Amino acid sequence: MKNNKQTAQSPKDILEELRSLVADAEKMVGDSVGDSDEMVSALRQRYAAAQERLGEAYESARRKVTDGARYTDETIRENPYQSIAVAVGVGLIAGVLLGRSTK
Repeated sequence: MKNNKQTAQSPKDILEELRSLVADAEKMVGDSVGDSDEMVSALRQRYAAAQERLGEAYESARRKVTDGARYTDETIRENPYQSIAVAVGVGLIAGVLLGRSTK
């Protein structure tokens, strides 16, 4: 059930839509009028669409993290001594800054 109208949404947008969905469900339970079957069906469709978009956002983030980790690994393997020098430098700077803040 792909929704091609909407492109990638931020997790914030998806959470807002889920909050709206919960508010609508609470309203439906409070009102519980005769056409509740239609409302339940509409809520289920909205829930399924939100769940699908959340899954797509998760997959996109997972792919980006995996690609970043792969790139980092390749860079470190191609330049091991430079990587060690950078790590030592960052550690030294962090140690100096942390040492100053505790005095």
